[in-house]
Amino acid sequence: MKPANWCAAAALLFVTWTFSTAQHVPVPQEPVANETRDSQFFLEQNRAPSESPDYSNRVRDLLQKMNLREKIGQMTQLDLGMVTDGQGQDIKINPQKLDKAVIQYGVGSIFNAHDEALPPAKWHDFINQIQAAAAQTRLHIPVVYGIDSIHGANYVRGSILFPQPLAMAATWNPELVLRAAQITAMETRSAGIPWDFSPVLDIGRQPLWPRLYETYGEDPVLAKTMGVAVIRGYEGKDVSQNTSVAACLKHYIGYSGPTTGHDRTPALIPEITLREYYLPSFRAAVEAGAHTVMVNSAEINGVPGHANKYLLTDVLRAELGFKGVVVSDWEDIKKLVTVHRAAATEKDATRLAIMAGIDMSMVPSDYSFSDLLYQLVQEGAVPVSRIDEAAGRILTLKFQLGLFEAHDTPAALAERIGTPESRQVSLQAAHEAITLLKNDGNLLPLRKNMHVLLTGPTCNSLRAENNGWTYTWQGSNTALYPKRPTLRDAVEQKIGTGHLTFLPGATFDAVEDLTKVEHAAAQADAAILCLGENSYTETPGNIEDLTLPDAQLRLGKAAIAAGKPVVLVLIEGRPRIISAIAHKIPAIVMAYNPSNEGGEAIADVLFGDHNPSGRLPITYPRSPNSLLTYDRKQYQADPEKFPLQGFLPQFEFGSGLSYTHFTYSDLAVSPASVEAEGKIGVSVKVTNSGSRAGKEVVQVYLSQKFASITPPGRRLVRFAKIQLAPGATESLNFTLERADFEFIGANLKPTVEAGEFEVMVGEQRASFWIKDQ
Repeated sequence: MKPANWCAAAALLFVTWTFSTAQHVPVPQEPVANETRDSQFFLEQNRAPSESPDYSNRVRDLLQKMNLREKIGQMTQLDLGMVTDGQGQDIKINPQKLDKAVIQYGVGSIFNAHDEALPPAKWHDFINQIQAAAAQTRLHIPVVYGIDSIHGANYVRGSILFPQPLAMAATWNPELVLRAAQITAMETRSAGIPWDFSPVLDIGRQPLWPRLYETYGEDPVLAKTMGVAVIRGYEGKDVSQNTSVAACLKHYIGYSGPTTGHDRTPALIPEITLREYYLPSFRAAVEAGAHTVMVNSAEINGVPGHANKYLLTDVLRAELGFKGVVVSDWEDIKKLVTVHRAAATEKDATRLAIMAGIDMSMVPSDYSFSDLLYQLVQEGAVPVSRIDEAAGRILTLKFQLGLFEAHDTPAALAERIGTPESRQVSLQAAHEAITLLKNDGNLLPLRKNMHVLLTGPTCNSLRAENNGWTYTWQGSNTALYPKRPTLRDAVEQKIGTGHLTFLPGATFDAVEDLTKVEHAAAQADAAILCLGENSYTETPGNIEDLTLPDAQLRLGKAAIAAGKPVVLVLIEGRPRIISAIAHKIPAIVMAYNPSNEGGEAIADVLFGDHNPSGRLPITYPRSPNSLLTYDRKQYQADPEKFPLQGFLPQFEFGSGLSYTHFTYSDLAVSPASVEAEGKIGVSVKVTNSGSRAGKEVVQVYLSQKFASITPPGRRLVRFAKIQLAPGATESLNFTLERADFEFIGANLKPTVEAGEFEVMVGEQRASFWIKDQ
């Protein structure tokens, strides 16, 4: 496939280096500051395009021609069900409903899939009819259609789906994430849809939260790097092209940190924490040029996201410099009354939200927003200038997307959907995401002549491999799933039916005949135990306890009791606690939600046809009430010195094994001391001291020994994924600068303080000093 834009070209050049599995290819020589193509190099190379058309005059001219009703119409977003009849694949446009929405009310945006994924031809028909109605309006303003393409164009039948975002983060490969995003954008736009409600840039530091798998992990550097990769992949150099979509950053901000872990519930996040951990991914995304933002449905410190003028206007607009469209989430202006009790009436809530900074209301199922906002302006409670500001931003987005110049979506675009080349990218992503967490005695890879018992509720479930946002909101309609091999199918293809015994053993929450499982395990050479979660997202995914359901733990104990080696494969969207059985299982593989190619990818890892290179993007907890992240305070990081306060997770953030071994040596930093504005060079050698080629994620951590705000034990500041042949050595060079030495101080500003810093790469340690200024 030819590169669609400069991002694609850059990605494909780097993929040639990163993806090679045959031999080590040296890193191309760059200037000293960028000798290693690390996370910082990626961010610097993927900023917003330097040149973009100026539509301000066209927008101003159009606003002058519009009346108040038309401007407010632009600020209104309705669900597809408001212009259609029917359910499922029988859904069709209702001309009378469409006329009311687009011609009478001048609605600016329609969104959603209503019930389930539709074929490209159906999307073309719907969107062409919607735009034909828009062409009949007085000013011929097009409608912008939006959809949730979370892990591929998941509401377009026949599209290629990718591992869920948490799994993509586990690849630690932003170039691969960018490529997947390009395919997602191309397939979404090929259905005629130019606006994608993705990526989720909420930081994943609350593992109970049912949308954790939609995040890019718990670390700000990893999350912002992957977020920028997605944005540049979606938007390309020119977002108007039929290979690009407008990105939507969500859910600004703090949505992922609910105190209870339940979806859409209150969070208590001190501003110093908000700025240290939650804001960096959004800041980087704004700098990367993202066009739209969706707002936190919940509340922070008692202030609902949709009424938080400080965060929506003072921080997002004035501080971060965001110039695009801010859209509400589902019915969230109404919920200022019905849920948050922040306003007495919907009219009051509408004024509160618009004046806080909301540009477009995802109403989504009536015309109350348009009617009430019109009244508010007529009464002088909302100034016309605020309406012009919001409508102007929406019109600008439509010009940027090329909607004013676009005609019907060509049917031929559908031919780009679901290509074999795109499917290979999904398989590669699943391969690189899978994380080998434990491998005592080198049990893995398994021999293909072994007799294997395969058991557990996730081993024969594409639904579990995909999770939510898969053909339907909850991913629960298995009739819509493609004919792709589950893990059971893939293992059977790998070793043959004569070497495989399959017993489900348990559902997700109920046991079956455990005696049969134990007997079959005793007869086998090894058991593959597949545990985890069924599909879910948002509120239906709320749980009270991260512990894996008892039925699955009992199944695990039955497999262990047979006395044969057990391999645990976890297919799950969040880290379900396995401490009751983990210590008795020699090999543990974290597969996350690897999507439709996941069965093949997991089997390839289990039987040695692929060398795993995934690394955890989260901390995997050992117990339900011990949910600290990797960047915990120093005194929480040492269970020997502080046994009462110490924290011992099941698996640490960034951990992951390989079928080869990597050795680190010769870590050096230079100079030994610098001022706050200075730069520190970090060099290290990595050697593949094992017997097969493999990929290693080189992670650079920084620890400040003393600070006025008690410092964490370590913070990730750089990473790079490299490939080495057996015996090969790579010399890597990183450059650290002021932003890496900073923390958020008591004054809520980025702060650098003099003192000793320690750089940690692998088991290597080296120190330097920041001088007094």
